[in-house]
Amino acid sequence: MTSSDIELDNGPRGSERERLCIVTRAVRPVADLIRFVAGPDGEAVPDLKRKLPGRGVWVTATQDALGEAIKRKVFARGLKREVRLPADLLSRTEQLLHRSVLDALAIAGKAALAAVGFTKVERALDRDEVVVLLHAAEAAPDGVKKLDAAMRRRVKGGPVAVSRILTSAQLDLALGRPNVIHAALLAGPSTDTFLARLRRLERFRTGDLGEKGQDQAGAAVPN
Repeated sequence: MTSSDIELDNGPRGSERERLCIVTRAVRPVADLIRFVAGPDGEAVPDLKRKLPGRGVWVTATQDALGEAIKRKVFARGLKREVRLPADLLSRTEQLLHRSVLDALAIAGKAALAAVGFTKVERALDRDEVVVLLHAAEAAPDGVKKLDAAMRRRVKGGPVAVSRILTSAQLDLALGRPNVIHAALLAGPSTDTFLARLRRLERFRTGDLGEKGQDQAGAAVPN
């Protein structure tokens, strides 16, 4: 595959594992990139699921890289056409990433993979069933400390991912429950998708992609 081949594409095919970032000029796994296409009105559109039709270009999935792409106006060169950049493209992309996390959480909840509420989360931790531990951003330190201690007491099971980036209102909406402060996700495909999207959002905000990305493990990251 030539440099030109991996810089842009002629439509989503889903088989490529790597692409060239139009900003950094580094070849990275597609899990570490965001695909952009030009919409019908010529506006740049983030294609998080990598499925939108038309020629696409790829940008390293961090705020800094996307901000630089916007500043240098590299979309037109990559897409080989005039491209309009909305003033809120950076925040719009982050909002879409955030929305994808909430959508995945809702699906995990509907798949009966969520334990909601302090007591149920604590019991799930005691049974070594938890894969992801969620504290609302405004959760009281005492409750967080107690559940984190319960997590550390686990004698079996794999590592548990812990997140505090969602608010109670967002947890309420995604899980269909009122006043959610603590929740946990159990092992299952929907949880895997949620975790992949959560990491993608965190990497976008922090810029920490890791040496080889966090979600490779020899398989494609769930959309």
